[in-house]
Amino acid sequence: MFRPGVDYAPYHERLALTTRVQIPDILDDGYAEQFHAALAAETEWELAYQVGAEAQVIAPSEYAAMDATQRTEFLARCAREAQGKYAYAFDNYSMTGLRDNAQSEHLLHKLVDVFHYAPVLDFVRALTGDPGITRVRVQATRYRPGHFLRRHDDTGYDTQKRRFAFVFNLGRGWQADWGGLLHFLGSDGRVVDTFVPTYNSLSLFKVPQYHCVSQVAAWAQVPRYALTGWFIGA
Repeated sequence: MFRPGVDYAPYHERLALTTRVQIPDILDDGYAEQFHAALAAETEWELAYQVGAEAQVIAPSEYAAMDATQRTEFLARCAREAQGKYAYAFDNYSMTGLRDNAQSEHLLHKLVDVFHYAPVLDFVRALTGDPGITRVRVQATRYRPGHFLRRHDDTGYDTQKRRFAFVFNLGRGWQADWGGLLHFLGSDGRVVDTFVPTYNSLSLFKVPQYHCVSQVAAWAQVPRYALTGWFIGA
């Protein structure tokens, strides 16, 4: 799955030094193409959002029935209600959850199994320097205009077992001024580092660590696709 013949030692060293790293051209081209195609044409998206105490979703059938005006108005309301609190709104496909429920033979469900193959986990352990990683929780995301993820540090459910967060970026031709940027924040709330979601790159960082995804601009021309989740300990 991962591109062969690459010296990953510098990325391992940077991750150890700074707690975060972005690796370009991480996947073999064939895998990247397959994953992008599955995300673009074979995935029924739900809208995941939270603007209060509870996480919520709009189911794929209801979401698909909303027209552009309804979606825009809903996201604008989410943005207004997001002031001063943790909040998010983006398209989601729960790969691990749906795979566990055996709801289909979708390529993305099979990918959950691939992430747990011994060679893949061995690669992840070597890259992170964490021999305690034993499993992966992964979801597919699609950010479109108006979508966002406010400041948080990944504490909460499964916190003590989450070791590293990851984002396999699979949106083609993404430009920095489209938003959707992964910002890392200091204790004072200032941006200390930023990763652009470049196609076929891996954003990897130790958690807990404050970060956010900036709101996607109205002029973004393509969706920001990604496979995102956590490498988890025993």
